Formats: sequence, C-alpha cells, structure tokens
Amino acid sequence: MTEPVELGGFVADIAIAGASHVGAVRSRNEDSFLARHPFAVVADGMGGHSHGERASRCIIDALRAVDTDDLPRVEDVLGAIGAANAQLIAEADEGFISGSTVSGVCLVRPNPTDRPHWMVFNVGDSRVYRFDGRRLEQVSVDHSLVQELVALGQITPEAAAVHPDRNVITRAVGSDPLLDIDVWLLPADSPQTFLVCSDGLTKELGDDFIADLLASHETDAEGVVESLVSAALAVGGHDNITAVLFEYVPEFDGDETTATRQPVLEDTRPRA
Repeated sequence: MTEPVELGGFVADIAIAGASHVGAVRSRNEDSFLARHPFAVVADGMGGHSHGERASRCIIDALRAVDTDDLPRVEDVLGAIGAANAQLIAEADEGFISGSTVSGVCLVRPNPTDRPHWMVFNVGDSRVYRFDGRRLEQVSVDHSLVQELVALGQITPEAAAVHPDRNVITRAVGSDPLLDIDVWLLPADSPQTFLVCSDGLTKELGDDFIADLLASHETDAEGVVESLVSAALAVGGHDNITAVLFEYVPEFDGDETTATRQPVLEDTRPRA
C-alpha cells in the first residue's frame, strides 16, 4: 500500500515492503532487513563466521537509529554503517567474530536546500536493482571473487553463476577497520522502483525471471516481495532469502526538478 509522504516542497507516494525466509537448507536466518521510509536495506550475515545474525542485526539497528525527522544526509548513513563496523571489530577482539554484507537505497538530502536524491550503497554481494517497468538494472557492483574474475575477462557471467568460489566475497562490514563503502547519488525527480536483495534470491532466480515477475505482478509491494521469496524457495532455497521493494512516485509542485544536477557516481569497479 502506498502512502503520501511530505518531502519538503513536494509530496511523494511511497510504498516499502520486505520479506525474508530462512530457506530450505539453513537452520538459522542470518539475513536482516530494514523496510521503512526512507530506507530499503538488506544485510546478509556471513555464514562462514560465528554470529552472522548478530552482525546483520547490528548494521540494521544502526541504520534504524538514524534521525529521519527530515531526510538524512549522506554522512548520516555512512556514519551509521561505520559505527556498526567499529562495533563488530571491537566485538571480534573479544572473540565474537562476525561480519555481514549491507546493500541499500535511501532518500537523502545532500545539502539543506537540495531536492531529495537516491543514495545507493553497497558492501559485499547483496544487490540493489533499479526496475523501469520492463528491464532490471543492477546498480550495485558485487564485491566478490567471481565478479573480479568477470571484470578481468577471465570468466563469463554465466560461468560466475556456477563457479565453485561464487560465495567468496572480498568486502564485508566487520572485516576491516578501514571500511570501503561504494556509494552512488542519483536524482529522485521521477517515479522509481528499487529492489534490494540478498544473494539467496539472486542465486536462485535470474534477472530476467525477477523482471518478468515484477512486470506481471498486480498486487502491492508486500505481495511482490512475498512472491519473490516464495519463487526462490520453490527452486531450491539453498540460502537465506530476503527482498525489499521501494516504490516511489513524486508529485512535484511547479517545474523545478533535480534533473539539472549531474548524478554523482563513484568508480566502483571491483578492486582486489
């Protein structure tokens, strides 16, 4: 169900919904998510570490605590993730070794007088997609061994999907005091749909299947994410499965938009 939200000078109809399932194989769900304006976030606790569930929840709790009386700043979001990273590293020194991916999208106001922008952020191999009604576009870049091999031209994307090291990630929250977070800023001046999900969804369902389901679904956001999770479970559910959908339709007053501002895009090619 969409609801109108006042964003300082204009109103937007917004719907955000999330769903998660332990899957058919795992005994514990180490995924956590945040589906509350202005956030759509997924954190996937690392199964190879102890306390993965604790790590993903730590990140989500930090983001949930961000002040959203007005739209947050980029620095607020990065600061929350950085604080979670510091907490996890401190706990590792006490023997609680844990780590997690985090991927998400948030409506932010880069400067006090700016119109809202989308902030897409990513650490690890959970993903942020943008859907235009027909085509699914991956905005985030996986921080994984196979993505680096694809970027180097050593394997194809098809080979990456079945590679024995496809679960090896190269960045995670809680693994390095100097956390490197990929960030994109995109204008929020037109209707937009974002899908944020853990790899438990994307390793079961191809992008074309996800796009077809999004395009054909006639229910609300809650029904869409539940259908995505159910579809991934039906074809195997080998990992925890989480999906969050963010639907946004702005209703601007007058002719002013953010279209005159250039998107700020970090070079996020996979790095060793």
